[in-house]
Amino acid sequence: MIFSNRTAGLQGSAIREMFKLLGDPEIISFSGGAPAPSLFPGEQLAEISAKILRDNPSVALQYGVTEGYAPLREQIKARMEKFGNIKDGDGVLVTSGGQQALDLCFKTLINEGDNVAVEKPSFIGGLNSLRSYGAKLHGVPVKSSGIDTDALEELLKHTKIKLLYTITTFQNPSGITMDLKTRKKILELAEKYDFYILEDNPYGELRFKGENLPTVKSLDTEGRVIYAGSFSKVLSAGMRIGWAVARKDIFEKMVICKQVSDVHTPMLTQMMAAKFFEEYSLDEHIEKSRKFYGKKCALMLDAMDRYFPDYCTYTRPEGGIFLWCTLPERFDTKKLLEVSIKNKVAFVPGFTAEVDMDAPSSEFRLNYSLPTDEQIERGIKLLADVIKNYN
Repeated sequence: MIFSNRTAGLQGSAIREMFKLLGDPEIISFSGGAPAPSLFPGEQLAEISAKILRDNPSVALQYGVTEGYAPLREQIKARMEKFGNIKDGDGVLVTSGGQQALDLCFKTLINEGDNVAVEKPSFIGGLNSLRSYGAKLHGVPVKSSGIDTDALEELLKHTKIKLLYTITTFQNPSGITMDLKTRKKILELAEKYDFYILEDNPYGELRFKGENLPTVKSLDTEGRVIYAGSFSKVLSAGMRIGWAVARKDIFEKMVICKQVSDVHTPMLTQMMAAKFFEEYSLDEHIEKSRKFYGKKCALMLDAMDRYFPDYCTYTRPEGGIFLWCTLPERFDTKKLLEVSIKNKVAFVPGFTAEVDMDAPSSEFRLNYSLPTDEQIERGIKLLADVIKNYN
């Protein structure tokens, strides 16, 4: 057989494959996962990149150290210290997007056959990365308070888990935020049953309602939590800059894995980010994003409250860019999507976020960062009609 065993169970991202069906400009898409391009600081970054290439091309266009551009690493470290996410001895690794931070963590920790607990539903990028390393995935249901810790402990009683992968704040795809009690409980379980936690937090700074919660990483006293962050949703997705924070021994192995993967994250984009943070306020920029996404979320929820049938329930996120809808079990949202696209509206069916992607799902994800206000109103009404007419 020509292909390796590690690729045997992999499928292309159903979400990205779906984009190929959306060439029709009349289709209203709620299936995206990208930040709003209107929020990109394009003019500022254009000026910054021109200045860097004019004044310092020998550094910007040259190889760099694997750990990352030193000024940017220091800026990330300072920001992480503000949230309590750096412990004595922790290392900060700049990665090529948050996805690489996940992949390097899995590459560092996971052997073929290792048991990994994941949220049900979870992020397809994380699931596929774990599948590529031969992990045995165990889905644990997510409640309104976050991962179901009773179900997690039942799993732990009879299965030796190596790692828990979790998106604690404004989870993708559900939009749910894990409450403080649950954050403390998963750490307690990690200590009791001896496993590690990968806390993926690409949306955490996009809170537009409610109060911030401490990260699981900030509560960790034993070095069990690896933290993955990203500038994709708060600065630019295309610059591909993320980072990982981990205790010294894990950090050092992740650095070696990155050397094998891509040597280092491009110097030009790292330098652009560092210069932007030096000359502009990231907090002010993020605040604009919060207001924008808060308005979009409110518009979508208002339309859903008016048009969706009572038997469709959905989350009401306090931040991020997604919400999650649940229909009665008679619905198969994969089939519903086929009908929906014919009616010029698209969403992400729930099976894409499951450990078993062949199992039917009555759930689906909606994104509110990309559609216009008019598209949200019209698209939700169209989708409501499709749901009501489903046979």
